[in-house]
Amino acid sequence: MSKVTTLEDAVSSILNGFHIALSGFATARCNMAFAHEVIRQKKRQLTVSQCVGAMEADLMVGAGVVERIIYGGGSRGRSGQHFCINRAIEKGELITEEFSSLSMTFRYLAGALGLPFIPIRSLNGSDILKQLERKDPPLVGRLQDPFGGEEWLVLKPLTPDVSVIQVQVADDEGNAWILGPTWDNEEQVKASERTIVITEKLVSTESIRRYPERTLVHGFRVSHVVHLPFSAHPSSVYNVYDFDKDHINLYAQASRTPEGLQEYLDTYVYSVKDHWEYLEKLGGMKYLEKLRADPILGY
Repeated sequence: MSKVTTLEDAVSSILNGFHIALSGFATARCNMAFAHEVIRQKKRQLTVSQCVGAMEADLMVGAGVVERIIYGGGSRGRSGQHFCINRAIEKGELITEEFSSLSMTFRYLAGALGLPFIPIRSLNGSDILKQLERKDPPLVGRLQDPFGGEEWLVLKPLTPDVSVIQVQVADDEGNAWILGPTWDNEEQVKASERTIVITEKLVSTESIRRYPERTLVHGFRVSHVVHLPFSAHPSSVYNVYDFDKDHINLYAQASRTPEGLQEYLDTYVYSVKDHWEYLEKLGGMKYLEKLRADPILGY
């Protein structure tokens, strides 16, 4: 059965207060079109989680739709820090749970396996651990190994209401490929109640079945499939298009102040009715084709 729908319909299935796992990583495969629509639909009190804070999370925090962020820190790399997230933290307007990237993946894995907690070594000796232990209640625990007697750190599982996964290829049932780095996306999907797939290319199920080893997201976990080219812009999608350095820098500069961010939102989110109008405002396909990835290099 086809699960293909519009972005507007997929976002309308998300209720205020939901926990959303996002697939973006810094400036790669960010759920930008999804973030724009969430903001336009005025969702509120959301929790977002991802292994490394990415551009879509920063924009959603700046627009006031996020109440809590659970993540492994992060930035936009060469284009600077996440000014909206940092500003909200400094003002006490955002509840934060900051882990390491690996421990975030472990938490999703625990959720995927249905575990009440999961042991981990990597936080030992870190300032991250000190901060987590100072939370009230603490966000980490300690247990003794019943077999060897060693003390272990343990983390709670993450079980999002929905994961939103940006992919290169999917069929209409939601079976999807992620080309290039997958980070914690597989664990996110398996830990979540359901998944929204946003794909650059929609292909037949027969095409997907020819290479079953490539299928990272399986259709039975998917509630909505959205076919939306350039939906991660201005971030990159490996093997499809590169990141738009000029637009990322434009956003970085705008997001330094609340006034600059509001102007950015007015121009690129609120004044357009959908993703297609956003692309036209950028300059349309003539502009976007310049970002197309080299088919050999993948970027």
